[in-house]
Amino acid sequence: MIGTERHTLVGVIGEDLLRNAKLPVLLMIAVLVSAVFVVTTAHKTRLLTAEREQLLLERDALDIEWRNLILEENSLGDHSRVERIATEKLQMGHVDPSQENIVVKQ
Repeated sequence: MIGTERHTLVGVIGEDLLRNAKLPVLLMIAVLVSAVFVVTTAHKTRLLTAEREQLLLERDALDIEWRNLILEENSLGDHSRVERIATEKLQMGHVDPSQENIVVKQ
């Protein structure tokens, strides 16, 4: 006797897949999970690459600033420049040993 039950198409397909095609369903799920991980990894890689590029630009800017500061320090600490400023702006000069006064605190 033919059953009078009505089955939906989705139910029939689902039962058929679970009964006869377990391995393909598992493989499909594995492929989907793998695809999600690939997309997530690619996104994180892009973010990290952009951050790395930004850090490299900052490093280069800091390196240039460091070089400029070293040059400035060398030019400001030049002995001939210090001596010229002392004689021209501060009217300082070399002292004869006979004119030196030594003060000793007792």
